[in-house]
Amino acid sequence: MITIVIANQKGGVGKTTTAVTLAHGLALQGKGVLLVDLDPQGQVSTFLGLPQESGVFDLLVTRQPLAAVIRSTAIPDHDRNGLLVIPGNSRTATAQIVLAAEGFKLDCLARALGAVRTDYIIFDTSPSVGLLQEAALYAADWLIAPCAVDYAATEGLTGVLTTLQAVKEQASNCQLLAVLPTFYDELTRESATTLRQLTYSLGDAVWEPIHRATILRECAAEGLTVFEKAPCRATQEYAVVVEKVLSYET
Repeated sequence: MITIVIANQKGGVGKTTTAVTLAHGLALQGKGVLLVDLDPQGQVSTFLGLPQESGVFDLLVTRQPLAAVIRSTAIPDHDRNGLLVIPGNSRTATAQIVLAAEGFKLDCLARALGAVRTDYIIFDTSPSVGLLQEAALYAADWLIAPCAVDYAATEGLTGVLTTLQAVKEQASNCQLLAVLPTFYDELTRESATTLRQLTYSLGDAVWEPIHRATILRECAAEGLTVFEKAPCRATQEYAVVVEKVLSYET
C-alpha cells in the first residue's frame, strides 16, 4: 500500500483538484483507492458530488470503526469497490482541537487507518499548518505539493517542505515525490519565471505543469472529475500525473 499526502501551506493552488483527480485516475487504472479529506472545508465531497459528513472527526475523536466512516462513490474501477472516501466537514477543525487537548500524537492517523487494505491512500489537507497536516505527513510515503506558479504559493511550498523535514525528524519515512506546478499560463512572465525558479531549486522533483483551465473549475461545480468530461488538455496533463505516480510503484 502506498500513502500519498497532497499539501501546500497556501490555499487556492489546486490541492483538492489534484487529490480528487489523482484518486479517480488511479481507480480507473484498476487500483483500490481511499481518499481522506483532512481539510475542514470538506471540498473533497463537493468535488465528488457527495454530501459533507464528519467522517474524519468520527474516526479520530469518537473512534468509530472504519466501516462506519468510509463512503463509496459512483466512480468505479475495473474490478474492485471503486473509489472510497472518508469525508470531512467543519468538525474536522474541532477534531484538531480535541486531539491537541487529549495529547496529540503524530501517529494518530496512521493508527486509525492501520486496518485499511487498499493500493493507495490519498490525503487532501488544509492549507493551514496544523496537527492533521503533520499527522498526514507522518503517515504518508510520498508528498505531492501542488504549487501555483506565483510567489505566494512558493512561500506555501517552502512552509510544507519545512514541516516535512520536522516530521521526518520524528521517524517518518515520507519523501517529496513531486512539486506539481498549477495554474500555468505560458502567456505570462510570472508563470515562466516561477516555473524556472522551482526547477532550478528542486530539479527533477518538479513535474510538468497543469495549465490554467476553466474546465477544472467547472468540474468542481458539477461534482465531476476531469476524467468524466470530454477529453481536453487538462485530462491529458492529469493522466500524465497518474502515469508518473504508477511508475514509482515498487
